[in-house]
Amino acid sequence: MKNQIQNLKQKKLNEISDIIELMVMEDMDTKRKTFLYDRGLYTMPSYEVSTDVPSKLPRMSKDLPKNRIGLSKWLFDKKNPLTARVFVNRIWQMHFGKGLTSTTDDLGSQGALPNYPELLDWLSVQFINSGWNIKQLHKLILLSETYQQSSKNSDRIMAQDPENNLLARGPYFRMSAEMIRDNALSISGLLVDKVGGKSVYPYQPDGLWDLSDKVWKYQYKHDKGEGLYRRSLYTFWKRSSPPPSMLIFDTPNRDACSVKRTLTSTPLQALVLLNDPQYIEVARVLAENILIQKSNNIQTALEIAFRKVIGRKPLTSELKSITNFYKDELTRFRLKPNNTLAYLKIGEKPLNKKINPYRTAAMAKVISGLLNTSEAIMIR
Repeated sequence: MKNQIQNLKQKKLNEISDIIELMVMEDMDTKRKTFLYDRGLYTMPSYEVSTDVPSKLPRMSKDLPKNRIGLSKWLFDKKNPLTARVFVNRIWQMHFGKGLTSTTDDLGSQGALPNYPELLDWLSVQFINSGWNIKQLHKLILLSETYQQSSKNSDRIMAQDPENNLLARGPYFRMSAEMIRDNALSISGLLVDKVGGKSVYPYQPDGLWDLSDKVWKYQYKHDKGEGLYRRSLYTFWKRSSPPPSMLIFDTPNRDACSVKRTLTSTPLQALVLLNDPQYIEVARVLAENILIQKSNNIQTALEIAFRKVIGRKPLTSELKSITNFYKDELTRFRLKPNNTLAYLKIGEKPLNKKINPYRTAAMAKVISGLLNTSEAIMIR
């Protein structure tokens, strides 16, 4: 009998194990009364309040129910400009480093006034009329003359508009942590552009999750294969132990919502770009790809590497500098073959043995140095 019960329980578990359970919410049949309390004291209710939107904002249509469904429809009502303005301002911040209203997280009475209110209104109307088409909004901003103008500064602009509130020049600011990593993977050809799927575990320092004193603590083990090269969006995020390389590049922790990041420049960021296995592997793979194509012309190979990383052609002086650096590194690696092999073995991507390892290592060092320049991690 005992075995039969156990078998039946196991059969039941096998039947329901693949069913995904979700928590849902619903309104109470009889609404509970809600009061405004005097000085917030629950023992001193003053008067009863009802469900509604703030009186300073457009009223809810009478045919909308006063519940979550009604609120969601009111948020996207054409008569309500708030949602479109907030979203447009955040998209503008994404492309220019700061929004048309600098206080992206506060468009209320305590927030800053927009520098160009008519532009914010116009973009909001265009966004609503497009059917809330986000791609079209991105395209509208990126194809504008304001965005496409040069980001070079001048004494006149610095004197009159140091914060670029008047948009006298193009945007110039550092990429986010996710963009820096994804950009590096993309230029090397390692980026996996697969959409959707489970979270992934890229390279992280050894013992990352060993700080916990719990007996059942998990060991962090990085993925193999494509999991190492997925977009940063899919990186597994443990709230009590977030990815250190992300934090160093100012990714906020997820204890609270953050719509505006503080961008800093610290020595730790340079150490990440020079020593993190992800970036060392990127440099080596990109070096292999370039040398396979231009192995007989190192000058051309260096120009391609510069354009891939920096996004422009190198100046004569810059090309001369990286050429000399390449020669110095080539000599150093040839003198220390064991160090060369140890350097090239960093990362899970197999080494291309068809290419001279010393040349690969030297070219990888050049690319690693280029990845650590301000131009490589700046949007301009």
